[in-house]
Amino acid sequence: MPGGHTRTSMTPKAAVDKSWELVQSKTFTKWVNARLSEHSLAPLSNVCTDFSDGTALVNLLQIISDTSLGRYNRNPRMRIQKIENVNLSLDFIRSRKINLTNIGAEDIVDSNHKLILGMIWTIILRFTIEDINEEGLSAMDGLLLWCQRKTAPYKEVDVQNFSYSWQDGLAFCALIHRHRPDLLDYHALDKRDARGNTALAFEVAERYLGIPQLLDVEDVCDTAKPDDRSVMTYVAQYFHAFSSLSRAETAGRRVGKFTDVMQSVYDMQHDYEARVAKLIAQIGEKQAKWRSATFEPVYSSARAHSTAFNSYKATTKREWTHEKVELDTLLGNIQTKRVTYNLAPFAPRAGLTPKDLEATWNELAAAEVRHRKTINQYIRESRDALQRRYGSEANGIQAVLNSISNSLATLGGELDDQLATVHGLISKARPLEAALQRLGDLEKQCADANIDEHDYTVYSVSDLEYDTEMMRKALDKKARFIENQSAVRNMTNLTPAQLEEFEATFRYFDRDDTNVLNDSEFRAALDSLGHSFTDDEFGALYDQLSCGSEYISFEVYIRFMVELTEDQTTPEQLLQSFRVIASDKDYVTQEDLRLSELSPSSISYLARAMPKSELADDGYDYLAYLRDVFQ
Repeated sequence: MPGGHTRTSMTPKAAVDKSWELVQSKTFTKWVNARLSEHSLAPLSNVCTDFSDGTALVNLLQIISDTSLGRYNRNPRMRIQKIENVNLSLDFIRSRKINLTNIGAEDIVDSNHKLILGMIWTIILRFTIEDINEEGLSAMDGLLLWCQRKTAPYKEVDVQNFSYSWQDGLAFCALIHRHRPDLLDYHALDKRDARGNTALAFEVAERYLGIPQLLDVEDVCDTAKPDDRSVMTYVAQYFHAFSSLSRAETAGRRVGKFTDVMQSVYDMQHDYEARVAKLIAQIGEKQAKWRSATFEPVYSSARAHSTAFNSYKATTKREWTHEKVELDTLLGNIQTKRVTYNLAPFAPRAGLTPKDLEATWNELAAAEVRHRKTINQYIRESRDALQRRYGSEANGIQAVLNSISNSLATLGGELDDQLATVHGLISKARPLEAALQRLGDLEKQCADANIDEHDYTVYSVSDLEYDTEMMRKALDKKARFIENQSAVRNMTNLTPAQLEEFEATFRYFDRDDTNVLNDSEFRAALDSLGHSFTDDEFGALYDQLSCGSEYISFEVYIRFMVELTEDQTTPEQLLQSFRVIASDKDYVTQEDLRLSELSPSSISYLARAMPKSELADDGYDYLAYLRDVFQ
């Protein structure tokens, strides 16, 4: 079947022809649109049809040649106007010695795809590829050699043409990586992913290199033989982009290197002046602060200034010293660098020169000496003032104690007057507590100031606290004594010895010096004086005398003892009682007293009060005791 054979042999050829035409049409349309966009002109849909009125062709030629073609029909409606526009363009092309074969204005107006694509390819060759030169080879051969040289380090890439050699996308990626390795990592590519590699190269080239994507991925990867003109047109964009980049980079590196040097020098100079200005300002502020410093006439203030100055020496001054050394080094580096690049020596602005900095540094040293001297002077003065205050307070307290002691020692006159005087002395002594508190605070301040010995007094806080407590007790005892004496002064029916015995007994059992007796103390006192009561009798008696309180005062006690002695007790009765206890002996023992059921405290008192008997080692002479009591 010849007919069938003819169809199977002709159909693939037609498909191939249609394929290259379609690819070129897309590629050349994108190339033209890229040029038109440079002047913000509307893009074309298809160069094979959109060149028909000649306006787009005129615009393209004016842009790529940077030359005006003169007047033309901007809105042609008639065929003749369109032909005039196209002829204007063709004449311009031929005037540039570009050979156009077998194409006329009617072919373009009538949208002859094949001839239009050929014309555009001729334009691309003349304005994009022809000026490529690589080692003496120009145009297509020069572009191919450039691609081979640039991709030589990549073993997976072997550029032999502008068709099959680009199908795996690696050649595109290699060109980008060779010139801009920061844009993609060639070595991380999956070398088997042709579509992925091609798409990546197209995307990176357009986004970062400004190369319009003239090809689609399927135009390269999904066709049996990529169109060489389309590929060459696209690859030429890489050459121009990287050539411009190379020239710009070379010039940029030269200018950049010089700029970097100058910027570095400027930054160093600016840094030097800024740091010198800051250091000088800080030193000035510190000196001004020292000059305006006020010193209170107390040690803590002077000590605080000293501590602050020592802290400054250990921190701020060391930081400034380090900074000054760094500045000297920086200035030396600046001058060295300027000499290296044949630049004039650096001269810092007035006020920021090395001499200015050195002068400020010397002024700082002198200010430090003055400030330290001032601090030391105030420390000495404040320590002396502190000692004077301590001495004045301590001596004042001792003077009050001496005055009270003298007044107490010379106390005389009527009992009421004496009691009034003692109460006045007690009132005079009350402020001593606050004075001792102030003295304690001063002593602590002296300790903080390392004052161990005082030049203006010999009295310590502990000495004066002890003396004050002793004086207070003496005044209290004196007041109670006078009050007790007032209570017994009109009791004349008893002998002074009896009254003294009653008083001595009260004081003996008033062990806490409160001038009152509780029930147990009162009963012991009665027992020691030979007055025994049953529990019921004593309870009723104590309730009567204490009036329901827990204590019996000295006055109540002494009145009761007087009444008891006057009404019930005579020397003869006591003598008879002691004889009964002693079993008619002239002495009594502690055993005898215990057998008489006297309380232990009464026995202890009698053993202390009665003299020892000469008749027995363990005996007491109650006869002599009674004679002394009742004489």
